[in-house]
Amino acid sequence: MSVRILTLVGSLRAGSHNRRLAEAAVKIAPEGTDVQIYEGLADVPFYNEDIDVEGSVPAAAAELREAVARADALLLVTPEYNGTMPAALKNAIDWLSRPFGGGAIAGKPVAVVGTAFGQYGGVWAQDEARKAVGIAGGTVVEHAKLAIPGSMTRFAELHPVEDAEVTAGLTVVIESLAGARAAA
Repeated sequence: MSVRILTLVGSLRAGSHNRRLAEAAVKIAPEGTDVQIYEGLADVPFYNEDIDVEGSVPAAAAELREAVARADALLLVTPEYNGTMPAALKNAIDWLSRPFGGGAIAGKPVAVVGTAFGQYGGVWAQDEARKAVGIAGGTVVEHAKLAIPGSMTRFAELHPVEDAEVTAGLTVVIESLAGARAAA
């Protein structure tokens, strides 16, 4: 039975380096691991408890929750916007955290990776995402990390799947997520 890893990409731009990093994860997934990218984050409305009512949850939010519930683990891929994660990713975490203590993310193994232009590869955004996921009830796989600096130059003419260092790091992260799922 294959381990299903759902990938949420914080950047909504189709050609973003982080989107391409997620595409690389899909392509290099080891046998027995199925990595898929969730395509609906842009459609999820901002979290508002007034619209999070059983029987009338917005369709895009319900679809996100269902997709995460079906997954065995989550891979969050985030750029760094002004020192933190993008609103779209934080919003997804908020929707997945509800109902409190029983949201779709509860107990689910989660790893966070990303790339950014700066010299630290977006570690602030990744740390913020890990913090939010942990508070939301996800199980952060702390040792499964990958921060890739210099995205604008590093991936100017090279897709992340063509970068041996990146694919090696992503493979370790994916294997760690699969192992965390098996241990759970």
